[in-house]
Amino acid sequence: MLITERDLSQWPPPYPDQTFVEASLMAEKERGARELAALTYSETLIAELEAADLIVIDTPMHNFIVPSVLKTWVDYVARPGRTFRSTPEGKVGLLSDRPVFTIIACGGSFSAPSAEQTDFLTPYLHYVLATMGLHDVSSLRLENLRRGAVAIERAEAQLAAWIVDQAASWKKRQRSDCRIA
Repeated sequence: MLITERDLSQWPPPYPDQTFVEASLMAEKERGARELAALTYSETLIAELEAADLIVIDTPMHNFIVPSVLKTWVDYVARPGRTFRSTPEGKVGLLSDRPVFTIIACGGSFSAPSAEQTDFLTPYLHYVLATMGLHDVSSLRLENLRRGAVAIERAEAQLAAWIVDQAASWKKRQRSDCRIA
């Protein structure tokens, strides 16, 4: 199995510039060398998504929402005419659906009964991934990670159990996909 890792904290994507935005909104047949060059990084990221059997997004939550480096990655991969198309009924994803696992690290509490804040990150990720055709999304939110060693140990145990469950579920789906009807 080939694993492609893209660590956005180590190699943050550049913010999209005007040339990229114009090229991404331009009809493919109208693009020249300048526009094609502006889309090169985006095409690399999209090719990684297309080649993946499954996708893992491991991210912290910053101020209740997506970190800027992940938002920038989204700006490069959520492209009209490339990963989704607009129709009168709404956007239609162009990527083949596959499992996406999101793991979100949070300093505070988001779950009842001690919920202190609202999670805008999880619904955002689900929405943008679905826009591109990725609907099979499973998410784990690890909360209270700023509450000391006991909270971190609890989160690590929760993560380990979740990974085992997700792996078993994925293997089961793989076996059922191979059956001939």
